[in-house]
Amino acid sequence: MSVFTRSRKSTVLGGLALIGASALVLAGCSGGGDTGGDEPAESAAPGEALSLKIGTALPQTGNLAFLGPPEEAGVAYAQSVINDYAETTGLDVDVVWGDSGDLDNKAYETEVPRVLAEDVAAIIGAASSGVSLQFIDQVVGEGVIQFSPANTSDQFTTYEDNGLYFRTAPSDVLQGEVHGNFVAEEGHQTLGMIVLNDAYGTGLAKYIQEAFEAAGGEVVAQPTYNQGDTSFDAQISEVLAADPDAITVISFDEAKTILPALIGAGWDPNNLYLVDGNVANYSEDFAPGLLEGAKGTYPGPTPAQVQDFIDGLDGFVEESGDAALTDYTYAPESYDATILLALAALAAQSTDPADIAEKLIEVSGGSGDGEKCETYEACADIILAGDVADYDGVSSPVTFNEVGDPTEGFINIYQYAADNTFAPFEG
Repeated sequence: MSVFTRSRKSTVLGGLALIGASALVLAGCSGGGDTGGDEPAESAAPGEALSLKIGTALPQTGNLAFLGPPEEAGVAYAQSVINDYAETTGLDVDVVWGDSGDLDNKAYETEVPRVLAEDVAAIIGAASSGVSLQFIDQVVGEGVIQFSPANTSDQFTTYEDNGLYFRTAPSDVLQGEVHGNFVAEEGHQTLGMIVLNDAYGTGLAKYIQEAFEAAGGEVVAQPTYNQGDTSFDAQISEVLAADPDAITVISFDEAKTILPALIGAGWDPNNLYLVDGNVANYSEDFAPGLLEGAKGTYPGPTPAQVQDFIDGLDGFVEESGDAALTDYTYAPESYDATILLALAALAAQSTDPADIAEKLIEVSGGSGDGEKCETYEACADIILAGDVADYDGVSSPVTFNEVGDPTEGFINIYQYAADNTFAPFEG
């Protein structure tokens, strides 16, 4: 099942959850103004050469390391598309690769400064909202754009980021409402949650609770744990003692410990719900049948919805000699982030971060006066002709609002099979 945002009203009808795009437009602003930075802008007349340097801070290690390969592949694939067209546009992209790690190993403490020292115009990352919050001030304070393909915390909507933070993943306001309504639609009256105690976990739990209770349900337990914890017996005992109809687990890689323990304690996986932080391929981690019947939500299109992109990405990965991808989570969002940065630089005819940031809303269609285009080449041609391009991405039409949040996006619902892999829920 997939959800595409269109109207404000939220309903659940016949297995199709609809949630309003305007739910993503929250109060507050991103604190525009001086973007800082003392480096002179590289600018050019239309068609002259521009070299755009982008950094990444994506999870090569840590509890979201399973997201690293598809996200980095999405960036690298976009880089190849942009550079293959460089002879026409005059714009090429260089990528400085970096590891975000997680809140436990803190790889970002050394990696982000290393990437920034390369004079990048933007950093793509992190995947984790909690990790991004650790270095956003450092990045935007240097006058550099931070662009996440996967941050979903609502904190970024009102964060004082000097107009330099953007994301292609929709806010947890959206996933929370879809998730809570879906659990209610499944007939559950009471819900327990086990929640990661960080910006992502507690924020998503809040919106799931609001939606579930608005649908007539009650959240009866909501124990939290901290990143780095290795035992979850207390949380499992607390949530089971509340005797809920359903349990939602909001976690990252800790799911590999929590889920077998929870099901081993007698919980029926048919009444188990996961979220984007832990919807993953567990075929090599769990005994066959462990998760059969469990369901989960995460933002982004299904592989079937973007099969042409997946085929192209797979071909690129194979040609590059890298290991084949087994998961495509946030690959489209990473690809779109890279494409949008290049289009904004082309529209600005500059690689200065402030100039690029000023054009990102325009090339996403947020200004509302561009010509629709669905590929980098088509959008670049529009810009080179002196017109305004409106890029409709692989992950969604994107369409940034004034604070860099996408106002349209997919939320998909998945179900686990006996082999502990997931596929779109057919309902």
